[in-house]
Amino acid sequence: MRETELLMPAGSLGVLKTAVVYGADAVYIGGEAFGLRAKAHNFSMEDMKKGIGFAHSRGVKVYVTANILAHNQDLDQVEGYFEELREVGPDALIISDPGVFTAARRVLPEVDIHISTQANNTNYGTYQFWHGLGARRVVSARELSLEEIKEIRGKIPKDMEIETFVHGAMCISYSGRCLLSNFFTGRDANQGACTHPCRWKYALVEETRPGEYMPVYENDRGTFIFNSKDLCMVEHIPELMEAGIDSFKVEGRMKTALYVATVARAYRRAIDDCKKGRDVFEQNSGWYKEEIGKCTNREFTTGFFFGKPGSDAHIYKSSTYVKDYTYLGTVDQVDPRGFARIEQKNKFSVGETIEVMKPDGRNLSVEVREIRSQDGALLESAPHAKQVVYVDLGEGLEEFDILRRREG
Repeated sequence: MRETELLMPAGSLGVLKTAVVYGADAVYIGGEAFGLRAKAHNFSMEDMKKGIGFAHSRGVKVYVTANILAHNQDLDQVEGYFEELREVGPDALIISDPGVFTAARRVLPEVDIHISTQANNTNYGTYQFWHGLGARRVVSARELSLEEIKEIRGKIPKDMEIETFVHGAMCISYSGRCLLSNFFTGRDANQGACTHPCRWKYALVEETRPGEYMPVYENDRGTFIFNSKDLCMVEHIPELMEAGIDSFKVEGRMKTALYVATVARAYRRAIDDCKKGRDVFEQNSGWYKEEIGKCTNREFTTGFFFGKPGSDAHIYKSSTYVKDYTYLGTVDQVDPRGFARIEQKNKFSVGETIEVMKPDGRNLSVEVREIRSQDGALLESAPHAKQVVYVDLGEGLEEFDILRRREG
């Protein structure tokens, strides 16, 4: 069986560190140009260098996205961007455009190139094509079944790697090539500026009755006819490994540290348990799904992995996310008093019971004993103002512990 990589997203330096600590084997990030998440925080060259240094010191790889579908003006600038990347030392570039690929091979011949899912990689011939040009890895289209991936594995060179999305949001468009955003708002999803119109409400208009809008009801909150459930394959890790997939990719470069930590920790344990044996995996399978449910998500689907989904398999029945836990902050450091320093993300108060999420899988229920501001003043609560506070929880806290509150 091939070695399995857990590949996590990061939209900022802090989230990258969280992904590394909570179990990622590799992290993919975007710079300030040429990636498909223009609304994410993204990385300056300075933060990218810090993040790569942090990851490499812990044996974790970092891949940089440059996967836009390039126009002429992009090609004029991309070589300069790759020259800058040479200084920060990423382990690979994620690229979809042949012109950008050619520039990367010319400027950074020593850096591996991974072909993005945006390139519509649906057959073994495409994999063979990119391998012939020097690509090390291809990210499979999300429309592929496990049987198709197995067939691809059997018909491509052994040294060519397959990366596949196993968790996260699904696009309504084919392999993420969406035109809705550009049509409605002038913001090009294929240039990194998606406005997510697939999540909007829609109505029908009949040709002979203009101006009469007929909503397509799914429930009392509206309709979401383009809106897919979230992909979740944590209960099917053995099948994914048997298919010969090298890298399990999680979607979400705009997600919080809580989301990244929760998903990384669950998939890390699932992969490690599977390596110990199918019986160990099945014994703990309930924990994986339970933990995954503690971060914000839509309803879950297995996508196309087990064949073409039925007509209702992708459309979810509620207009709201499932949100059982609220992210309160991540411990930056612990001072000599045992107080945790955090940049507070949501309000919590003295006397409240919250949960400490540990990288090793433990969840500790604790009481907030004391909150102090940076200047030492006592606070009754930490208001939602993204301010730095010091919190006494009466526990042996460590850097990167995550504080969260169960809702309901």
